[in-house]
Amino acid sequence: MKVRSIIGTIISIILIVLLFNPQWLPFSAETVAKMQDLRSDHFLIERSGEITVAHIGTLILALAIVTLVYQIIKWILRFTADRDEHSRTIALLLTGLIRYLAIIVAFIWGLSILGVNTTAVLAGAGIIGLIVGFGAQSLIEDIITGLFIIFERQYEIGDIIILDEFRGIVRSIGVRTTVIEDAGGNLKVVNNSDIRNFQNRSRNRSLALSEPSVSYKTDLKYLERVLQDNLGKMYTLHKDLYLEKPIYYGVQELGESGITIRVGAWVNEANIFVAQRQLNRDLKILFDENGIEIPFPQVVVHQGD
Repeated sequence: MKVRSIIGTIISIILIVLLFNPQWLPFSAETVAKMQDLRSDHFLIERSGEITVAHIGTLILALAIVTLVYQIIKWILRFTADRDEHSRTIALLLTGLIRYLAIIVAFIWGLSILGVNTTAVLAGAGIIGLIVGFGAQSLIEDIITGLFIIFERQYEIGDIIILDEFRGIVRSIGVRTTVIEDAGGNLKVVNNSDIRNFQNRSRNRSLALSEPSVSYKTDLKYLERVLQDNLGKMYTLHKDLYLEKPIYYGVQELGESGITIRVGAWVNEANIFVAQRQLNRDLKILFDENGIEIPFPQVVVHQGD
């Protein structure tokens, strides 16, 4: 729970207590009586021609109530979101929706307290909404797509996805946008409606590959015996990375300078790059210890007589 939320809640409670008991404040008896009249009328008053201290006090009370209710609902959602990533994702989405709803309620309620005819305001807002709706089709599409993404569980917060060659962890899914963070801490903010043809790499395990080359002088049967005798040891040493014993897949390519072999290990997607580096290191050390040469490009120069 953020400190700012705690402070805001405490302030809201204090305001509610004080404004429900205006006699505790340094107000005149007339102002206290007006505030009590306003509350007894459910904050819905007719425009009297001026805004008094009683109006301001009641407006603050209404905003404090809305803030407190919003904070309570947000805490409940956070508490229920501790079960898994899906519930956390839904909780964050609902928190965003409730935030916008609280702003709308506070705005309309505030106008009502100040004596504005909210019925006319809502009617005008409906007409304006229809006009804006025709020009905000992309916004509506973002919202609808975001709902489908969450309730169809296409991806969730914490999943690793690849979108347009950008690989990263989903940090948040909002009403309009999704935020993805790559390994370097760079954030990519994408409109939900623009998320198409992506890969969710967190649903299944991934294969970390190493494809070193060995000299053409190498005895392949000896190389394969060395690998089979030591791949299990690699797994024992790095169970935190490898989900199972690394696998020797065979000869991948007969290159210009050497024979390329392929060794792979199944890992969680979050560890794939670390596992690839570790696999490369283990194979290099293994080859050095067993006299297996890793070739490098060579240039043969023929000199004329």
